[in-house]
Amino acid sequence: MLCAGTAVLGLPALGEASSGGGGLSGSGASQTASGAGTTQPGNVTVTASAGGMRIASRASAILRNGLRFSGSVPSQDAGRAVEIERSGHQTNWTWTPTVQARVGSDGSLSARWQTNHIGRFAVRAVLAGTGQARERGAATASSNWPTVTVTVYRPSIATWYGGNGVWGSTTACGEVLRRNTLGVANRTLPCGTQVALYYRGRTTVVPVIDRGPYANGADWDLTQATARLLSMDGVAHIGAVSLPRRR
Repeated sequence: MLCAGTAVLGLPALGEASSGGGGLSGSGASQTASGAGTTQPGNVTVTASAGGMRIASRASAILRNGLRFSGSVPSQDAGRAVEIERSGHQTNWTWTPTVQARVGSDGSLSARWQTNHIGRFAVRAVLAGTGQARERGAATASSNWPTVTVTVYRPSIATWYGGNGVWGSTTACGEVLRRNTLGVANRTLPCGTQVALYYRGRTTVVPVIDRGPYANGADWDLTQATARLLSMDGVAHIGAVSLPRRR
């Protein structure tokens, strides 16, 4: 594989929006690579309300960093405990207690999860001791509880590959590599696995289409089109997480 330069680009702190990038592409706005693929802002707040309760958090977090939840409940519930629960592949799609908060006198709540698992999670706020707080099962929350979606990424090193010498070649997964091919190479994940990538405040989801990388200590090798999409150049620190489907 033909990899680009060697400058290391640090992963910015989540919550600090950034539209900068490397030399492959000049804009921080959503872009396409030859008409294919888009990016979404990762440094955004997601909120939900239900049953008189409200929850808010960031849409993206990095493993072992703090992810804060805030919100409110009816003032008559002041002093009660609220459980923040998550559901996803890592929890076998069941609701799992994540962190607890105590409702303030004004009905506000605040909690911080020191993220210890990667994945895309449904996250909900549940009043403890109601019986429903113990319900487990499908990832779709009861309409009584406000639910948001957050993604926790693993810090990773990424390179990119492409160039006139590889266009038209067939990848290890049987994909014909073209200038607009979106995807990543990984040494172990099954071909076709969807992978969420985070870089400098932008996110995108692309499939595993190849094997590698085998140089620069990298975990992922992005196609040139994927690197352009994220405005990534050279060797970069990114966030990445596979997104297994529920079976």
